[in-house]
Amino acid sequence: MPWSTGPLRLGRSWPVAPDVRTLRSRWDTLVRAEGDERRALFHETRARGLHTAVAALPGRSTGTVRFGREDGPCPEPVRIVHGPFDEQWIVPDHRLIDVARPELWRVADGRQLFAVEQGYVPGAAGPALLVSGVLPEGRSPAGRPGRIRPLYRRPGGVEPNLAPGLLQALTRRYGIEVAPEDVLAWVVAVGQPTAKGCAVPFTSDAAVWARGVELGRRIVGVQLRGARGGERPRLPGGRRPYVRAAIPPRPGGLAYAADEEALLLGEGRMAPVPTEAWEFQLGGVRVLEHWFERRTAEAEPGTLEAIRPGAWPQEWTSELLELITVLALLGQLEARRAELGKEVASTETVDPVVAPVPGAARRPASVLDHHEEGPEGQFVLL
Repeated sequence: MPWSTGPLRLGRSWPVAPDVRTLRSRWDTLVRAEGDERRALFHETRARGLHTAVAALPGRSTGTVRFGREDGPCPEPVRIVHGPFDEQWIVPDHRLIDVARPELWRVADGRQLFAVEQGYVPGAAGPALLVSGVLPEGRSPAGRPGRIRPLYRRPGGVEPNLAPGLLQALTRRYGIEVAPEDVLAWVVAVGQPTAKGCAVPFTSDAAVWARGVELGRRIVGVQLRGARGGERPRLPGGRRPYVRAAIPPRPGGLAYAADEEALLLGEGRMAPVPTEAWEFQLGGVRVLEHWFERRTAEAEPGTLEAIRPGAWPQEWTSELLELITVLALLGQLEARRAELGKEVASTETVDPVVAPVPGAARRPASVLDHHEEGPEGQFVLL
């Protein structure tokens, strides 16, 4: 997947939140403020300030006047993967994001899949690659940057972001038609994190390839959580987590009772929560703890980040139950992934890419089929 970008760099945390109501309240508070108060709330950086001129994000009809003069309503928030497995909402306004990677927004649509390499941590457990259908921020729970690799270079699922000739070489090797999604599934199933990025061996055995693609598609389906026409992940009957004791308005902390397979949120209780879900880590950080901390950590008074729900919302409970399911299923699939890795290592591997990848394949493609608004309402020519 030659074309890749670095992670987004937000520059300020207030344009991202777990719920839409919070973002609209923050926006309204900001545009009502004037002068030095607006500047302090905005949190200026060298890349973005109240008087920075910047184009709109591709596909977004947000304002392009300098933010110091902004007085309109909040743009419609959109989903973003704000760290692994943590789907939140973002105000899609280029004036608020230091490094937004417009080339990724340009190709984000209902056909696109984004693969994110996880920042390498020696000895840390967890997959080397995560896949999402919405735009990812591209950072690990510990804040390590990872490369973002779209599966397609153009909107509409056009032009796979794969080394030229790769699909044809794999089709000849295995005697079956190989699709871009098959390659992504294989990478997810066998990829291993290294200091130089995700290492992907290709087996010479067609049967091993087929098993790897099947496993990878299963893993990707769980990570997508029902997006792209798939089924929402579910644990078998009797193993599905439920709320056993109501979560208090302000749960003080998160803990796990291993003997009861129960997740404790203050006096609240969810069960059964499989050990695989609680122990699931990325970059040395436990995912469930990180998810909870992002929603409950204290914010500095007087900042926009301090505007948040006054009590634990019901939708967070639903999202947490789904996250538990996703992590439990992925944890169970890790054993199969480890077995496949050993099987691939015991067979002959091949390099299906024989020609050097041209430089143009490592850069984003030109997209000329829609207008994009530049600063102060001008048009952008790409």
